[in-house]
Amino acid sequence: MGRFRRWLDKAIPSRDSVAGNRWLRPVADRVLHSSLWRFTRRSVPRGVALGMVTGILVPMGQIPASAILALPLRANIPAAAATTFVTNPFTTPPLWVAAYWLGCWMLGIDPGGSEATAERGWGEWLFNDAGPATATGLVTITFALTVLGYAVTALAWRWWIASKWKRRRRARG
Repeated sequence: MGRFRRWLDKAIPSRDSVAGNRWLRPVADRVLHSSLWRFTRRSVPRGVALGMVTGILVPMGQIPASAILALPLRANIPAAAATTFVTNPFTTPPLWVAAYWLGCWMLGIDPGGSEATAERGWGEWLFNDAGPATATGLVTITFALTVLGYAVTALAWRWWIASKWKRRRRARG
């Protein structure tokens, strides 16, 4: 653990180096505000929810997007950045397939559609059926996972704090 901690201390930029960065200097005081980096019962669930949204709906640049959106939402930046990894090369294809099937069900589209595709062409199928169905499914899945992530994180935080209080009571008593 000590070696990892030393590597982490070297790899993570210091507060002064971030504040001195020419690109971040105009907003450094806002980005470096302690409430965005502290792990609190309100900021961490917000960060998890924000990370779910940017991780699923933002195709590229998810971590910078979550960091920028964390500013007005007062969400925990590390939690938001870490949660964007819910989508990765292993989870994205099943997520998009599930979104397509869910969107087809919600919009009343026949997901099989191979006969219709042969008659109409791939372009028409993509823009008239697959695109709207996938977008509808992605937004629905994002909403569900965002609410679930927020709720699970808030409950886990409460459970962790309650267990800490129980240990303290037992130690005193």
